[in-house]
Amino acid sequence: MPLSEDIQVIEDFIRRLQVEWDKFFAGLERKPPTDLKNKVEALMRRYSNAEIRNNTERFRYQTLTAKYNTLNELWSKRLRAKEEGKLFGVHGLKAEMLPPPAPAARPAAGGSSPREDTGEIRVQSPDRDAAAVRALYDNFLQARQRAGETAAVKFESFQKLISQQASRILTEMGGRAVDFRLETKDGKVSLKAKVVK
Repeated sequence: MPLSEDIQVIEDFIRRLQVEWDKFFAGLERKPPTDLKNKVEALMRRYSNAEIRNNTERFRYQTLTAKYNTLNELWSKRLRAKEEGKLFGVHGLKAEMLPPPAPAARPAAGGSSPREDTGEIRVQSPDRDAAAVRALYDNFLQARQRAGETAAVKFESFQKLISQQASRILTEMGGRAVDFRLETKDGKVSLKAKVVK
């Protein structure tokens, strides 16, 4: 079978494999689709060390290999989580470990608002968005309390840190705002920032 046909077969198998894994994780199938997985891997191994001279075919093969490796890693994590009896939701294992974010107070009209659906708070300008920074500070204190951290943090210090981080991120990455969210790992609460383009 020529390579172009094999690449199409690999693509179809990966698509079928995604459906079969979804059925398995949804509880519709009792066994993971290991037979189909083995077929895909055997077909991909056939060309792993082969020299593919056609640029289009090489690109398609490499793209499919990367896609399969990413999906396979995700399936392995979900399978491990299922075997350990843990939840694996949209946000991975952290969806189970983190407590739900506390609802934050809404700032005055015109300012940035906490994004309650994701637990993120958007800051466009730390000076103008004082209510958003205050809401983030309150959430930060609550998360630290839940995690058992007792060291006091003054609002002024927190505000200065947020201002520095937001200014640096906006200057370096050229966004219009910064989304801040809290993350608890190993009993420590930390801030994560993401630029909004």
